[in-house]
Amino acid sequence: MSTAIITDSNSGISQSDAKEAGFYVLPMPFYINDELFYEEITMSQKEFFEHLQNGAEVHTSQPSPADLIDLWDKLLKNYDEIVHIPMSSSLSSSCETAAMLASESNYSGRVFVVNNQRISITQKQSVYEAKALADSGVPAAKIKELLERTKADSSIYIAVETMEYLKKGGRVTPAATGIATILNIKPVLQIQGGKLDQYAKARGMKSAKKEIFKAIHNDLDGRFRQFADKGKMKVAIAYSGDDTAVKEFKKEVQAEFPSYEITVVDPLSLSVSCHIGPGALAMAATRAVDTSDI
Repeated sequence: MSTAIITDSNSGISQSDAKEAGFYVLPMPFYINDELFYEEITMSQKEFFEHLQNGAEVHTSQPSPADLIDLWDKLLKNYDEIVHIPMSSSLSSSCETAAMLASESNYSGRVFVVNNQRISITQKQSVYEAKALADSGVPAAKIKELLERTKADSSIYIAVETMEYLKKGGRVTPAATGIATILNIKPVLQIQGGKLDQYAKARGMKSAKKEIFKAIHNDLDGRFRQFADKGKMKVAIAYSGDDTAVKEFKKEVQAEFPSYEITVVDPLSLSVSCHIGPGALAMAATRAVDTSDI
């Protein structure tokens, strides 16, 4: 059966890359000072951060049900099935909305919404793996089952340059932000199961990167060891805003983890970036899946 793969732009996959790879990307909508924009379609990453740093009010949203249904209906004219991989259900209601729509009779058994708690670079990996599985003849229902069964086999750690945007989102108090600025404290956040939580605090970005390396080593040597020993773990890095710092970060990651190829160097999704601001650096370790895992 022919299977279409759909994701959203929080995966970090551009429209041009999606077209080349043969899958489809829904642009995520967001509001800047109450004006609606679509990621990459009507606003670039650069323009987004210019607005963010100028103090604009930024609110993320989800693709409209109408846009989603229009895309499904269009694709189902040429495909037998659809695997839809939205951003983590813990960070947005877009996954829940898609699952609800997919349960309607005209989509039942044809549209399979994956809830594997991924975002940004880990979501991107899932999309490419889903495409490879579909191309190998794996049915949509089995792809969904495999991606959801392995959803916990992934970690992201993010070193945040400034706490101003965490304060703006109500995640930290103004007092804590002031102290952090004075002491040059850089919070290290983690995404496990889709939720963005605090992992550690460090004095300066150099120490924050060391915290990330320690966390990834702990994961690779601990809960992911059975996959790492089989060569089934992938390492990727991401950043927010300007890409200058990530170039040095990539060299540091490669030196720290010489046996791993850095598979992705991408901007963090705008849905994450609007909460942490520019200057953040992130690293992910994710289990790779293929037909041998079916």
